[in-house]
Amino acid sequence: MTPSPEEVTRLLVDWGNGDVGALEQLTPLVYQELRRLAHQHMNRERPDHTLQTSALINEAYLRFTKQRNMHWQNRAQFFAIASRLMRRVLIDYARARNYQKRGDGATRVSLSDVAYVSEDRAEELLALDEALNSLESFDKRKSQVVELRFFGGMSVEETAVALDVSPNTVKRDWSTAKAWLYRNIKKGAVENR
Repeated sequence: MTPSPEEVTRLLVDWGNGDVGALEQLTPLVYQELRRLAHQHMNRERPDHTLQTSALINEAYLRFTKQRNMHWQNRAQFFAIASRLMRRVLIDYARARNYQKRGDGATRVSLSDVAYVSEDRAEELLALDEALNSLESFDKRKSQVVELRFFGGMSVEETAVALDVSPNTVKRDWSTAKAWLYRNIKKGAVENR
């Protein structure tokens, strides 16, 4: 049975107000949606990526539990933040992969002991992250639209609810942000040659 958005929002607000029991009740209610989000993120990775969906959910969950003084507004905001945390986990793995590749004082471990991100995918992911951070510095909402639509797999309507804007605004922001990111990623690739 799918929990009502109101029930999830109530538990989020209670958790934000310090009720640890609310988090325990919330977790099984949102797990399937978190799993869907994790699949969305992992579908953009290499097929043989060793980080599993469940590991991505667990790492994001651990980061969630470290959030303090969150003032939850609704379930859409929760899933938007979950998507962002999952993206950050994957970015951290890509950075770790690049760090290991360069051997910057890292302890040697076998590839089977670490999450593996291909060199090309890692560079693409880092380029996208850098471009998104740049976009966020002057237009946060467009950056959020990209995170929710591309990484979170949210529909235009879900994104509109999460950001408290109209669906038409989301469509415009999505179109503009995609063009801006494409230009900036392509420009960065040319400069790095």
